[in-house]
Amino acid sequence: MDEVTPLLQRQSTSSESKIRNSGLYLAAFAAVLGNFNSGYSLVYPSPVLPNFQSPDADPRLRMNTEQAAWFGSIYSLGAAAGGLGAILLNDMIGRKLSIMMSALPSTLGYMLMGGAINLYMLQVGRFLTGVAAGMTAASIPVYVSEISHHKVRGALGSCPQITAVVGALALYALGLVVPWRWLAVAGEVPAVLMVVLLAFMPSSPRRLLSLGRQQHAERVLRWLRGNQYDVQTELLAIQHSIDTQPKITWSQLGTPSYYKPILISVGMRFLQQMTGITPILVYLEPIFKKSNVPLPPKYDAAIVGLVRLGSIAVAAFLMDKAGRKALLYTSSMLMFLSSLTLTMVSHTTPCPPGPAPPNHTALDYTSHNDYGSTFMSNAQTAGSILPIICTVVFIFGYALGWGPITWLLMSEVLPLAARGKASGVCVTVSWLTAFGLTHGFTHLVDTYGLYAPYLLFTVVCVVSLLFNAVCIPETRKRSLEEIENYFRTGRTFTIKQSS
Repeated sequence: MDEVTPLLQRQSTSSESKIRNSGLYLAAFAAVLGNFNSGYSLVYPSPVLPNFQSPDADPRLRMNTEQAAWFGSIYSLGAAAGGLGAILLNDMIGRKLSIMMSALPSTLGYMLMGGAINLYMLQVGRFLTGVAAGMTAASIPVYVSEISHHKVRGALGSCPQITAVVGALALYALGLVVPWRWLAVAGEVPAVLMVVLLAFMPSSPRRLLSLGRQQHAERVLRWLRGNQYDVQTELLAIQHSIDTQPKITWSQLGTPSYYKPILISVGMRFLQQMTGITPILVYLEPIFKKSNVPLPPKYDAAIVGLVRLGSIAVAAFLMDKAGRKALLYTSSMLMFLSSLTLTMVSHTTPCPPGPAPPNHTALDYTSHNDYGSTFMSNAQTAGSILPIICTVVFIFGYALGWGPITWLLMSEVLPLAARGKASGVCVTVSWLTAFGLTHGFTHLVDTYGLYAPYLLFTVVCVVSLLFNAVCIPETRKRSLEEIENYFRTGRTFTIKQSS
């Protein structure tokens, strides 16, 4: 393969200038609607939980701390189950059909939550929407990567994260004006639209070639690249990659060409969740309420959603220009600084005023006390704004690197022969981590305050910085076949650009 890859690159240079991406963009858009739905359903508890915990809530739906913790975290448990299901479905029916099948649990889950008359319906509906999220998270990045060419793979690879962010922002915006039941009804729309559009989209050329359907793969690739594109060169490269891929056995998983990229992907998904992004997004409004911010929490959540969308757009622009590792370094530093500041702010939050201490002096300090009260009032106002600023910086840092790049690198570095199963394992590990962290977050806050989870997130940001420095390769401007060949040949860990 070392001799074939450079030859194919030289042959495809002239045809790359003739690529038309309209079909590719349409197929990618249809697929990532599943991520829109996942982002929407993930943050559903943020505007909804206050309704279930208020004194005037419906007695059949009122939640205590433990029930609220399950409502927030059971989504991640469902996503883990969906990831396990995607391990089988990706190789049995292909990525496209796996994505389409996710609409079934998603629609059923929203119907149960929208018409809920007891807590059981709410919890089951939340679990089913999580199953759909796990299925799409394991299938969509791989599908988008397999239909993309290397010039746009970085930008398109960030689309799943972008649409998930747009979905979350849509939920925050609708939560300002729409009752919680209608929020669930609105969640059914993107899932139905995704199924309708994907019905007219092709399977990936790699999937078709692996099934021996060469003529169909040629037609699909010409539709994705345009009629002027020389599809034979790319088909030859894909077929060569498939032909050199034996079936995975347990003994082969012990070789560096397999276990290194799989461990890197699993490690990234684990650290991505341990940064605390899921509990912060799920409990965003309750967090702001505990932080005593001046604006109503629902408006603060919408502001964070806007910032998150802007930062993910910046990441998509820089993905293939600055490189993956540089963005991950920047992301880790921004999250570290903001979480460290949040730790200190939450640890030094002033207690409610108690009785005044006795005055042991006869001197009159009334005027000085007035100045002191004014100073303390201004300081408390600045301190109440600080959690919003730090949360915005944290979200910006996450969306700049560890959010989109983790999805992209998982689809790039996983071995082509084991990509379906390995991506399902990665998603399962990710969501199990999110479940434990999201469920324990509420109890940590009730026991120790916001200080304890923020301190944990600070430590994890340091670990993620070191993990990026030691373990993650730079994959910018590399084809999937080159990346796989790098792990197979056991070269130096950082991929160097050829002259």
